[in-house]
Amino acid sequence: MILPKFEVAAYWNESSGFADVFDVDYFIEQTRGYVEVMKDLPVEIASKEPFKVDCSKRKGHFDYVESVLPALLEHQYISLTPAMNQRRDRNPSYAKASYCQGCYSALRLNKKVHSKAVELLQAIPKPFLSLHLRFEPDMVAYSRCAYTGLSSKSMDSIEAARGEGRKVLTGDAARLWRNRGKCPLTPSETAFILQALDIPTNTNIYLAAGDGLMELEGFTSVYKNIYTKSSLLAHEDFENMHGNTKAALDYYVSVNSDAYIATFFGNMDKMVTAMRTMQGLQKTLVLSRRDFANYTAAGLAGEQLAKAMWDVHREEYIRGRGSALPEYCFCEFKL
Repeated sequence: MILPKFEVAAYWNESSGFADVFDVDYFIEQTRGYVEVMKDLPVEIASKEPFKVDCSKRKGHFDYVESVLPALLEHQYISLTPAMNQRRDRNPSYAKASYCQGCYSALRLNKKVHSKAVELLQAIPKPFLSLHLRFEPDMVAYSRCAYTGLSSKSMDSIEAARGEGRKVLTGDAARLWRNRGKCPLTPSETAFILQALDIPTNTNIYLAAGDGLMELEGFTSVYKNIYTKSSLLAHEDFENMHGNTKAALDYYVSVNSDAYIATFFGNMDKMVTAMRTMQGLQKTLVLSRRDFANYTAAGLAGEQLAKAMWDVHREEYIRGRGSALPEYCFCEFKL
C-alpha cells in the first residue's frame, strides 16, 4: 500500500498530505506484518493513473476478494474510494485485525502537530466538554436544507458556497429530508438541546469546529465559557496552519476531553467516538437531528420540546456511550 492520501474537496483549498499530520515512519512500522506500506510509487508504475475501484457504501453484500482483488491483479495499481460506512462484520478475522491496527494503533500525530495539540489541550480550563459544532457555509450548502431566521450575512455565505447542482430542497422533499435528520443543527438549536439535557450554562466548552462557523451568537449567548483554537493559540500559529492540521488538533482535544458531544455524525465524529471507546472513555453523545426535526414539525416547543429531547437522549446520556457505537467491535480480533 502507498501512503494514504486525504480526500479533499476543491472548495476547501487544502493541499496538506498524510505526512503533514501523521507520523509516517510510525505508521509504516506499526502496520508491518499486516501490509507493506511504501512512501512512494515504484518507478515502473509511477507514471500511470490508478484504476479506480468503488468501495463506497452499498445495500448489497460487498466482498473485497471478489470485487477488488481481480482489479488489482489485472491493473497492478488501483485506488479505492473512501469507504467509511462499509460494514466490517462481513470481513474475515485477519482483515478486521488489520483494519483495527491501521485505524487505532498505527495512526499517531507527527511531533510538530502533537506538540501543538498538547499545548492546546493544556490551555483549556478543566473539566471541559468538547462540542463538534457543524454549521459552516459549505456544510449547510451541501445539506440542501432550507433555514429561516438566519442573518443576511449567513444566507449570502451559504449561497456563495452552494454552487451548481446544490439547490435548496422545497415542499415535501424538504420536509422528508429534514425529518430524516439530514439537516445540521443551528448553534441556537444546539444550545437548546444541551439545556434540555441539563448541561449547565457555565460549562467549559471547547468548540471543535471549522473556519467560518455561522450564527455562533445563538450558542454563545447561552453558553459563555467558550474556547476555540483561534482564541487559545498564537495568531501566527493559527493563521499558518493547514485545514487538516486544525482538524487534527480538534480530533486530539476531542478524544482527550472530559465529555464529547457531536451535532452531526460525520467522519470525524465516527473516529472520535470510536477512539474514545477504544481508550475506555465514556461521556460521548451524538445529538439526534432526526428527533429534533420530527418533534418541531409536530409543533412541540419550549418545555414540551425540551422534555421530549431529554427522553430521546436519556438512555444514551445516562449510559454515556452514545448511538455511534456498535454492539461489538472488530478490534476484538487479533492476529
